[in-house]
Amino acid sequence: MSAQRWVNKPDGSNWGRFGADDQRGKMNLLTPARRVAAAREVKEGLAFTLSLPLDYPGGNAIFAHRKPPKLHYEQRAGAGFNFNFKFSHVCNEFCDVVCDDAVMLYLQYSTQWDGLCHVGQMFDADGDGVAEKVYYNGYRGGVEIVGPNEASEGFGAHALGIENFATAGVQGRGVLVDLHRIYGRKRTFVGYDELMRALEGQKVGVEAGDFLCLYTGYGDMILEMNKQPDVEKLHNSCAALDGRDKRLLQWITDCDCVAICSDGLAVEVFPARPAEGDSFPGLPLHNHCLFKQGVHLGELWYFTELAQWLGAHDRWRFQLTAPPLRLPGAVGSPATPVAVV
Repeated sequence: MSAQRWVNKPDGSNWGRFGADDQRGKMNLLTPARRVAAAREVKEGLAFTLSLPLDYPGGNAIFAHRKPPKLHYEQRAGAGFNFNFKFSHVCNEFCDVVCDDAVMLYLQYSTQWDGLCHVGQMFDADGDGVAEKVYYNGYRGGVEIVGPNEASEGFGAHALGIENFATAGVQGRGVLVDLHRIYGRKRTFVGYDELMRALEGQKVGVEAGDFLCLYTGYGDMILEMNKQPDVEKLHNSCAALDGRDKRLLQWITDCDCVAICSDGLAVEVFPARPAEGDSFPGLPLHNHCLFKQGVHLGELWYFTELAQWLGAHDRWRFQLTAPPLRLPGAVGSPATPVAVV
């Protein structure tokens, strides 16, 4: 184990809880016993895909720097593309015909996981009065998380990369909160009180090691817009968590959920409510979850059919399998989550 990387740690953080070198955060709570509990939720064997098609939302109006996936095809020298390609040199009626392709993929364009180095903070971890770029468990920007502005080569997440999340075995119990049936598509800031009322109304709780899943209807709107997203309409629709609600953040800490997954754009309301003081995080829930607590965030998931089935059967728990790509050095990943009930 290496020496502790900080003198100061942020208020409300759990740095060091899982060891000085931990890179999985609360995913450490996804134990064999929790996976067994998740398996017990399977009664019917019905599976629900919880991802949007990877070419949605469409365009780059929502995030200008994130673009839709683009398929590419390899051209064989002198023999056309490796697509519907006659594989054998001697071609008769049994000749193999093969297809191959590649993709240029922005890892957080559609249904996705945020890795723990997706959002950090300027913070004086050294105790010398100077703030530096710091991520979960004290890992440093420019040291372990290295960008192309800081190095001509070898950049990427040398710690906290998404591969650490992938090898955690991302399968456990999901708990779905149906905010859409309460608020419809009205833009709503969901704080502690609102979330507790929703959980009580469904007669369900969130336990240590669970995945908290939020159905808001945002994913339905994305699909209805058919790859032509109306940004103004989207930004003024549907419920999302209020990252400025301190009681909500404390509940996230106390409940020990391993991840929060939403069909919304950012899990939390963005832009967030105005904050007090001269300096504060613009993404307060991301700050609390990724930077302080090591709670992974899933965004732009698709819960409609699952929510309808669970509501019709008065069941809100299910087995969830949702690994990211095991891509070393990446800070996020597309996901194709599957719920089994």
